[in-house]
Amino acid sequence: MAMAKSDLILLHAPSNYDFRERAIMYGPISDVIPSTPVFEMYPIGLVSIGAYLERNGVNTRIINIANRMLKDRKFNVERFLGKLSASAFGIDLHWLPHAHGSLELAAVVKRLHPTIPVIMGGLSASYFHRELITYPQVDFVVRGDSTEASVLQLMQRIKTGEPVDDIPNLTWKDENGIAHHNPLTAVPTSLDELPLDYTYPVKSVIKYRDLAGITPFGNWMDYPITCVLTCRGCNYDCVTCGGSRYAYKNSYCRQKTAYRSPQLVVKDILSIQRYLNGPVFVIGDIRQPGEDYADELLHAMGAAKVRGPVVLELFAPADSDFFRKIDKAVPNYNIQWSPDSTDEEVRRAFGKGYSNREIETTIQGALENGCKRFDLFFMIGLPRQTYSSVMDNGTYLKALLKEFGQRKVVFPFISPLAPFLDPASKAFEEPEHYGYRLFFRTLEEHRQALESPSWKYMLS
Repeated sequence: MAMAKSDLILLHAPSNYDFRERAIMYGPISDVIPSTPVFEMYPIGLVSIGAYLERNGVNTRIINIANRMLKDRKFNVERFLGKLSASAFGIDLHWLPHAHGSLELAAVVKRLHPTIPVIMGGLSASYFHRELITYPQVDFVVRGDSTEASVLQLMQRIKTGEPVDDIPNLTWKDENGIAHHNPLTAVPTSLDELPLDYTYPVKSVIKYRDLAGITPFGNWMDYPITCVLTCRGCNYDCVTCGGSRYAYKNSYCRQKTAYRSPQLVVKDILSIQRYLNGPVFVIGDIRQPGEDYADELLHAMGAAKVRGPVVLELFAPADSDFFRKIDKAVPNYNIQWSPDSTDEEVRRAFGKGYSNREIETTIQGALENGCKRFDLFFMIGLPRQTYSSVMDNGTYLKALLKEFGQRKVVFPFISPLAPFLDPASKAFEEPEHYGYRLFFRTLEEHRQALESPSWKYMLS
């Protein structure tokens, strides 16, 4: 049986394209995420774009180049890419640590396929779109947090040769190399029209006979965690977050958070559990749209008999009643929460106004109502943080574990804010106001920083 031909091939690059040839002291830059310092995990947006395009007749394949390079040191990227055929190639630049790898991979693709358009997208690509389009290997940049419809229109125009000057959210170059920036107006207020389930990647494995290419990260086969989206945007304003309300409003034209209906979120979870037994991470605090949304979602999960483990996020303290509802709906659940500092003044300056006592009562409520694991995340490198307040984290967490650690359910993690400040965040836009001094401002400066031999020279 012949392999299906691709119209669009979506490629995910490593953080540093040359990581197999160069000695790099990565340090603790990826200690609290599933992937390695190569950042081989691709954003979930690739799945929704692929599924949306496939639904609309555009054959779309995801290939995790970073993971293939990581798993096989002899994997020849250029030989592999040279054999591919498509109407266009797409490369994500969502997280800024991919500034080197994504641009280098784009250059390789353009050298091997000089007449085939290269499309880039993601939040970092959107933020730096005016600079990104000046690179010779980049033909288009799709901007914003929801580019499914714009990519579909672009692929249709690429195939027909029609003009692209009216496609929303698109930055592009004309035949004279002059850059154009179409208005960023495609900002959906609901996520209900987007296909965010996992039938697409399962079918893609069969269609393109490629499991390695679509595997999300290196050890995913041992720990097959997946995720579902409840929202795009955020109601909170954490100072260093590039996905904050401030960032979405000022850089990505999102005036309010868009949500996916509870019924569709449950449908997404069930579509995953049809194929996999691993944990499902529900992205976004389910209380953001209000208590009614959370209650409806939990009721729907209970009615559908969603099996665990399900991982839920908290953005703020919760009471025992909330955890009782979770326990009733999903008997096997975990919680993740990022208080970021044990110093209440530091936490308040960061944009989180709750107390340590509220953290403790939240943990207590979860443990009394069936929580199987409670992860807490803290950072070093926050506004108003001092050496003393950093060291006090350890003292406080030692006491916290003495109180809650007997059952071995509470797991605190401390990591540096590294390697970069998120573009579009308050701290990136007004660094001095929040106590930072930026070493890198442009995309090119970040790209060059990733060529450094040690993580301490990458810190922005």
